[in-house]
Amino acid sequence: MTSKFRFLLVAFIMVLGIKSQAQDGVQTVLDGAYIREHNPTRKVIPYPSLREADVMWSRRLWQVIDLKQKINHPLYFPIDEIVGRKCLFDVIKIGVMEEESITAYSTGPSRTDDEFRYPMDKAEIDTLLNPTVTRYVENPETGEKEPKTTSEPIKASDVVSYKIKEDWIFDKQRSERYVRIIGIAPIINSYAESGELKGTKELFWLYYPECRYVFNNFDVFNPHNNATQMTFDQLFQRRQFMGYVIKEDNVYNRKIDEYAKGIDALLESERIKEDLFILEHDLWNF
Repeated sequence: MTSKFRFLLVAFIMVLGIKSQAQDGVQTVLDGAYIREHNPTRKVIPYPSLREADVMWSRRLWQVIDLKQKINHPLYFPIDEIVGRKCLFDVIKIGVMEEESITAYSTGPSRTDDEFRYPMDKAEIDTLLNPTVTRYVENPETGEKEPKTTSEPIKASDVVSYKIKEDWIFDKQRSERYVRIIGIAPIINSYAESGELKGTKELFWLYYPECRYVFNNFDVFNPHNNATQMTFDQLFQRRQFMGYVIKEDNVYNRKIDEYAKGIDALLESERIKEDLFILEHDLWNF
């Protein structure tokens, strides 16, 4: 390929990227110096095969990722979509509603089921994400409060945390201790009709190995270098988030807050993490 032909080819590609015609008839320009195409076309690296005979030790944990913590802000922002970047909840909505490549599972009649037993169809998800809410609004003529029913879509800013279910495993075949996330659930605040905060609730559960194929094609903000942005899947695989343990497998199948309150619950969560750290440390104590 001659240098002149190469120059013309590059110039043609730049013209196509810099100026394109949108479907609504509005002309757009390339917001940046070059076209980002690495992450949107990235392929998922499959997990290494794991045999039951090679699992020497395992433990299941449930953690909550609080989006108010600074380290977790890449999962929460941007609240409004911008070119090239979305928050995790907007990415989930794309996979669940638009591409329909992720199956959402209901929390079941008990509102606590996390075993992926109740798959939801698109109509059920649409109803869940666009709930009908009754508010009491003051009538300007009579001065009395009257009920008013409206549809209020759940926005990314309504998500306060994420719950993850994961297995901590030691593979004796590879002499490696690693974590595999099994499921993830967005959590929002729950309000009474009077507007009083009742607590939090899980919207639905997602099977994480299925989510990887969507999470792997969306960028996460890198504060150090915009040219090397990672994806949501890489963020979870590298454990670049902070969570606190709310439950570990136990004979009673109970959460920490069922037998410890306040500071005691926090200390119990830290104890579980410390036990995992000590276990891994002792494996390589020479």
